[in-house]
Parts: sequence; C-alpha cells; structure tokens
Amino acid sequence: MARRGKRKGRRINGWLILDKTANMGSTNAVSKIKWLFNAEKAGHAGTLDPLASGMLPIALGDATKTVPFVMDGAKVYRFKVAWGEERSTDDLEGPVTQTSDERPTEEAVRALLPNYTGIIMQTPPQYSAVKIGGERAYDLAREGETVEIAAREIEIGRLDLVSFTPDEAVFEVECGKGTYVRSLARDMGRDLGCYGHIAELRRTEVYPFVDEQLVTLEALEEALEDCDREAGDFAALDAYLLDIATALEGLPEVAVTDDAAARLRLGNPVIVRGRDAPVEAPEAWASARGRLVALGAVEAGMFKPKRVFAA
Repeated sequence: MARRGKRKGRRINGWLILDKTANMGSTNAVSKIKWLFNAEKAGHAGTLDPLASGMLPIALGDATKTVPFVMDGAKVYRFKVAWGEERSTDDLEGPVTQTSDERPTEEAVRALLPNYTGIIMQTPPQYSAVKIGGERAYDLAREGETVEIAAREIEIGRLDLVSFTPDEAVFEVECGKGTYVRSLARDMGRDLGCYGHIAELRRTEVYPFVDEQLVTLEALEEALEDCDREAGDFAALDAYLLDIATALEGLPEVAVTDDAAARLRLGNPVIVRGRDAPVEAPEAWASARGRLVALGAVEAGMFKPKRVFAA
C-alpha cells in the first residue's frame, strides 16, 4: 500500500500585510511568514527591493489566486533622492558610476515634476527583473554585461515634492504597475544635470490595502509565543489575517445562493439574480453568505467561474 505523503503545512487562507524592514528580501520575507503561520502555500504581490521598507502584501493559501488583482493595483512610495551621484543599481547598493558638483534648486525640481506625471515612457534599471533574451537583467548586470532595455509605458498618478535641501529631496509618488522608482531618481538627476540615486525607499500603499493594515515581523513573533504549534493552535497569529476578498475591492460582487455556490465550485455557470446584479462584467466575484466562492466574468446575465474557492 502506497504511503500517504505528509502535508507540508496548514491550509490557511488570507492576506497578511507585512511591514517589511530594509535589508530583507521579498522572497525571504515570504519564507519567514510561511514558517510562522505553518502555511501550506504563500506568495507575495509585488517584489520590494531589499533596501526598501514598507508594505509587502503576502497571500496565504487560496489568497494566492487573487494576487494578480493586487499586482495590478496602484502603489504609493515615499523616497529620498541624493543628488550628485549616479550608481549602477540606481540606489545605495551599487558603486558610483557618475558624479557631479552641480546641485538643483527647489524651483528647478518643482518645474520638472509635470514631466514625470501622467503616462510616460520609462527605461527600467540595469539591475531589474526584466527579462533580456530569457535572462534577468540583474543576472546579466552582475556578470558585467551592459544590456539595452527597451523603454516601456507607465502611469504616474501624482509625484509630489515633500521636502528639499540642495543635497537631497524627498518625494511621494502614486504609480501604476511596472513603475521603477529607482528609474525616477536616475532620470530626474540626469534631467537636472546633477545625477541622483535612491537613498531611502518606503512603500506605503498597495491598492486596495492601506497602512493601517500593516503588521511588523516583531508583532507576529510576539503573537507566535501565544500559539501552540504542536497542538495546531495559531489563533493569535491568524487574527492578523485579512479575508481573501479584501483584495477584490472595486470588483463587482455577485451574491449567490448555497445551491448556486455548489454549482460554481464544480465549474458550472449560474444565472445572476438580483436588481443590482451586473448583466456584463469582464471581472467579478461571487459570494455566498459573505464568503468568496469564485472569480469569473458575467456574460449575458450568467456568472462564469474561472477560479473557484473551497467552502
């Protein structure tokens, strides 16, 4: 008789909004959270540079099915640019590649900001996860190669100057998917004729999550002391988890009956009922008794499931 494989963790589902510290990689952060919660599955919704701090949404269990909706959401960063040096990584990690004694005026910086708002073209950093010929740009850069990375279209909702001195300036930016804040620092420095790089970077928001939902690693480690791993008691940690559907804010919700939910979980479409129910929606989610049942689309008054969730 074949032996049944040992489960590799709990089937726990939800979102954990980690306040990542600087000098911790996103992958390491996910591994730490997965271990703390003894979770079977975990993943993050958007890499945060090791030198950056702030919001790193981590999905546990079935929440990983909703990661794309968070990845596509707007993000807010607060960052400090140090003028006078450009670096290979566009932040403090890499060696200096260009220097200048020039320093910008506050008026010049403010005048430049409209050039970096709206839909603009941006070239990612040499040290980035962009694939060039099947290889990551940062792997090629570490091997000493200089590669041509094509500029791409990004969207900047706003870019505000928070504080200014001749040697550094602090900004806050609200941006869309694919934006590299390090590239903003690099390009502004070049446009101002003084060079620049990121000296500090913190992500404060990843839509639809907000900073009030942030949890520190220290708080989680303290909660672990009130858990009993051997007995499977993780209540103190689980209290920090947000419902999976929290990630779906802004998508139409379709309330269904228990019978319809059972059909959806088998992959079958159901008729959408209710006065306020959408007739057409390319993306929507179905719920039963307030619980997420399925992700899908509404077509001609029918909800057609694409991803389903266990009861």
